[in-house]
Amino acid sequence: MSHSAQKMRKAARHIVAVDAPFSSIIDSSPLCNIGRKTNQDVNHFQALVNSVIAQQLSVKAADTITARVTLALNDDVNPTSMRDIAESDLRSAGLSGAKTRTIKEMAEAWHTNEYDFSDPKLSDHEIVTELTKLWGIGRWTAEMFLMFTLHRLDIWPTGDLAMRRGWEQIHGLTEYVDPKLLDGQGEIFRPYRSVAAWYCWRIIDGDSATW
Repeated sequence: MSHSAQKMRKAARHIVAVDAPFSSIIDSSPLCNIGRKTNQDVNHFQALVNSVIAQQLSVKAADTITARVTLALNDDVNPTSMRDIAESDLRSAGLSGAKTRTIKEMAEAWHTNEYDFSDPKLSDHEIVTELTKLWGIGRWTAEMFLMFTLHRLDIWPTGDLAMRRGWEQIHGLTEYVDPKLLDGQGEIFRPYRSVAAWYCWRIIDGDSATW
């Protein structure tokens, strides 16, 4: 699913209309590129691998390890190549033991199940439920997949630390925001919560190859 620049401008206007402190970061940033950035070569499996790599890492660290893993697989990240590569090679690229297990088991699952998340009729909840059946795939990884691979525009990933830090900076908060409280505060951004989250990340991480 792709989104036009017109839709992203509409989303930005809505966000500022309901929460004026966003105006500064939105004015100083390009349009949100969820569903607009060309990323034709990344399939669903590769996108999930990238999300697993990024778990609990800074954007810079995740980008570095993703590049190393991709190089180790000769630029061909797919279930077969991931199944066949030695665990020691993945560990040498910077993956933890837990992430290596997750990705290896995910590769095996892809060989025994037919995963197709491209149907737009599948709800966000259905996709999260299916993905989190896989070992090591939690809600955060599923939400990143929904946002940056399926380009769903109404995801609100309050479990993401950098997103919360961005929210705090945008609103000039001096104390950490409670994720449960932030859940409710995101309601005003519907149906563009993903875009609001993107700008929260933007103020923390700036440009990234991951986006």
